[in-house]
Amino acid sequence: MSVSLIPRTVEELEQLHEKTGMSKTDIVNRAISLYSFVTEQLDSGQDLLVRDRHTGELQLIQLL
Repeated sequence: MSVSLIPRTVEELEQLHEKTGMSKTDIVNRAISLYSFVTEQLDSGQDLLVRDRHTGELQLIQLL
């Protein structure tokens, strides 16, 4: 399989590779798995929230 990435995504992938030490293949696999999980949750009527550890503030995440 071959995939073409936009320049910004190539940069982000390289940064994640350097930060985590994970292979680019592993990063892409995890990203796809995470996106699959998120879309399943949203499709079933769930909300995606992020909570600030320090303040407890919640933010609703929306994928457009």
